[in-house]
Amino acid sequence: MLRHLGSVSLTQETLTGDPQVDFQFDWQAAFASIPHLAPGIPYTLLISFGGLAIGFIIGIIFGLLRISPTAWLRMPAVAYIEIFRGTPVLVQVLFIFYGLPQLLGGPINALVAGIAAIAVNSGAYISEIVRGGVQSIERGQREAGLSLGLSRVQTFRYIIWPQAFRRMIPPLGNQGIISIKDTSLFSVIGVGELVRQGQIYIATTFTALEVYLMVAMLYLAITLTLSLALRLLERKGLVGQ
Repeated sequence: MLRHLGSVSLTQETLTGDPQVDFQFDWQAAFASIPHLAPGIPYTLLISFGGLAIGFIIGIIFGLLRISPTAWLRMPAVAYIEIFRGTPVLVQVLFIFYGLPQLLGGPINALVAGIAAIAVNSGAYISEIVRGGVQSIERGQREAGLSLGLSRVQTFRYIIWPQAFRRMIPPLGNQGIISIKDTSLFSVIGVGELVRQGQIYIATTFTALEVYLMVAMLYLAITLTLSLALRLLERKGLVGQ
């Protein structure tokens, strides 16, 4: 379906070389694009939540290494966190998709590259969330656990971590929202997420304004759902202090 771009009225401005284009937003075209954009939603969710799941594991490991008193454990964690927090996620996914194959001797699937980029990027931020959550627990909690005869590992597992994790949930939710929005950058490597599906549809219909508006609305629906879920947890007292 080709789009009618508008009519040009023969006014005095038209005769003098300044045509006036009468553009009207096509709501029908906007809603008609939804079925064509829908296949991108599973890719968006898979990349974001798959990457976040791996990033959470990375974040726990490097977050705990970050607060280690041993320098040779702490310094690599600091280097990882600073490198991946200090470089754009777009550069990271381009490096993974185009750069790593030269080192590995074979291509990397675009979907795998997207998940890996979200994982290493979110892992760096989650590392700091873990560090802050653990260090926010009062020292007296550790001393109480040790005084009860628990080992350091048991004290961390049964006393420190449960309290710290509750405090981590709000910033982890914010990181999840950021990662969902970051998936929009991965259209540059051909991942079939929402933006890529929109680009394909626009190429045949020339309805850029309407389609990108619907892409934005779909992203907003996903992130608002996550935000509302976090607020519900906060109201029930399951997160935070």
